[in-house]
Amino acid sequence: MPTAERSIRPKPKTAAERRERLGRILAGLDQLYPNVTCALHHDNAWQLLVATILSAQCTDERVNKVTPGLFAKYPTVRDMAAASIDELAHEVRSTGFFNNKAKSIQGAARRLLAEFDGEVPRDMDSLLTVPGAARKTANVVLGTAFGIASGVVVDTHVQRITNRLGLTKHQDPRKIEQDLMKLLPRDRWIQFSHQIIHFGRGICAARKPRCAQCPLHEDCHASDKQF
Repeated sequence: MPTAERSIRPKPKTAAERRERLGRILAGLDQLYPNVTCALHHDNAWQLLVATILSAQCTDERVNKVTPGLFAKYPTVRDMAAASIDELAHEVRSTGFFNNKAKSIQGAARRLLAEFDGEVPRDMDSLLTVPGAARKTANVVLGTAFGIASGVVVDTHVQRITNRLGLTKHQDPRKIEQDLMKLLPRDRWIQFSHQIIHFGRGICAARKPRCAQCPLHEDCHASDKQF
């Protein structure tokens, strides 16, 4: 790649310059991933909740291999609530931490039946009372299943890349989310996370970022850029 194409813009100093830089980053993500959505396969909010619980410390690819058989065996919330916990743990074993995940999934099913008529609630406060649904999981479900921008999903990709891009200086996911909620227009909260997650898998990989192919490189000041 020619040297001119590898030039890096100076770090923005004014609010106007920071807004312009953010606009370029969002435009670059739109160019790369104009119609991206959640990588976890699901048919409804309940299936997405289960898949997101299973995705902790596990790849989406692995979860997508497990959930078809899981939902075929336990097709409804009531079926999952009544399942043998040992059999349920066996079904999700390959996702790791299977005993805890099985307990969370069954606990979530029983909570939905007891408090929400078997339906996944559509607000953050209610979702956070469901076993296995911490804030990241709740944001995934509300944003993807219901189109509700309750916050910004912060997974390991979002944590790493927003630091690389200088959109936050924090490592704590809650503080990162607060920074991004202040920085991003609300109508970008859902899409931004999906885009960054795909960006982290396809271009800005943790071990070997593909900086030469990155349309955001002119606005990235990461110390470990590679060309």
